[in-house]
Amino acid sequence: MLKRLKQAARITMLCTLAVGTTFAFANGALAKDIKNRPASYRTVVEVEDWGPTITKVIVDLGKPVPKNAIARDTFKVHVKRSDSRLADPFLEEGERKVTRAYVADKDGNPVKQTGRYAVLEMEIGPALTLGSAINYDSAGSGFNDWNDNQYTIIQQKAIKTSTGTISGLTVNSSAGEIRELVDEFTTGKAAFNGVTLTYADYAPAKDKGKNPLIIWLHGMGEGGTAPTIAIAGNKAVNFASKDIQSYFGGAYVLAPQTPTYWMDGFTGFGDGTSKYEEALMALIKDYVAKNKDIDTNRIYIGGDSNGGYMTMLMMRDYKDYFAGAMAVCEALKDTLITDEQIRAMKDLPIWFVAAKTDTVVPPHEYAVPTYNRLIDAGAKDVHLSLFDNVVDTSGLYKKSDGTPFEYNGHWSWIYVYNNEVSNVIDGKTTTIMEWLASKSLDKQ
Repeated sequence: MLKRLKQAARITMLCTLAVGTTFAFANGALAKDIKNRPASYRTVVEVEDWGPTITKVIVDLGKPVPKNAIARDTFKVHVKRSDSRLADPFLEEGERKVTRAYVADKDGNPVKQTGRYAVLEMEIGPALTLGSAINYDSAGSGFNDWNDNQYTIIQQKAIKTSTGTISGLTVNSSAGEIRELVDEFTTGKAAFNGVTLTYADYAPAKDKGKNPLIIWLHGMGEGGTAPTIAIAGNKAVNFASKDIQSYFGGAYVLAPQTPTYWMDGFTGFGDGTSKYEEALMALIKDYVAKNKDIDTNRIYIGGDSNGGYMTMLMMRDYKDYFAGAMAVCEALKDTLITDEQIRAMKDLPIWFVAAKTDTVVPPHEYAVPTYNRLIDAGAKDVHLSLFDNVVDTSGLYKKSDGTPFEYNGHWSWIYVYNNEVSNVIDGKTTTIMEWLASKSLDKQ
């Protein structure tokens, strides 16, 4: 089981911070204009269905240029990836394909007339690892982490401006990185009885009302002590997106991170216990106490795989604390759940999500029998979405035969993050986020 989960933790790879500085202009007059402003670049990370990906670079040209001065073939982009955790840090290197280029402001927005920055958007895809922003350390820690990326942007064609021509520009000095949505989270850590948990959290805009809290528990590959990995190792960061936030009218998001695995039990791995359970509950209660505008009637919990296991334990042991739960490819074996525990959980709103092609946590040994037992026990608000497989639904990525790109069957969390899980409830097609947002302890 541990081996299968570790293999499944390979979400993607690659990230941050490059070094070095080079920059030159063939035109001496122009070089004088910007000699105190060396050209540099920033990378932009977006979390895609398969994980965090560097989608573009924003190049500071050091001088305003007309909006039509940049084309896709103006620059060539090369990247070298490395992971300092490894004995041999080098991962791979190569040229990235520029798919779109335009003149922009410092934030990367296209300009109407002139701008000092060039944005180079690059080809991405679930099988294109050069763009990945994290790396999975399969031989060491067993965790994903942000990796190092050294970009070199080399000018291929001259850029004409009103004061002359820019040419011969080479840029390899990093000025930092923008991680979309991830940067809207803060991070912290908390200790309880000698157990320390790190976490990432998002706070909605302050208003006069109460706000619900979504607690999300990460999978096996997102453990460790880099809390942003708990939200970016896969697309959990999307709980802070405008779309999902709109269902809740603004919600807090808390993503605790374990230094190892939620499934580390007192007698063995995945034994139906967790040595982190008490510390996790202490962290949740402390977080709620510190944020007075959290609606304690609307605290939700969910998690995938290893985090789905922990979600099951929290539902079992603190069923009256949570208003609803999402158990995604959950890894608590049905045989470890007693009939008494089933009867105790049956009144808690739960939505199970899994895929038939999941060979890491086969649903017929986990979610399916547990769901059936809850229904047999009289559960009225428990749902199961069992997908045939996990495929790209954007239409952007396809296999060679033209059918949608297919992900590992364990990755059913993709459907949850995109709110593509739905069921007919009370005669109406209802998405999982719409369902969750409607749950409240004072209504049950």
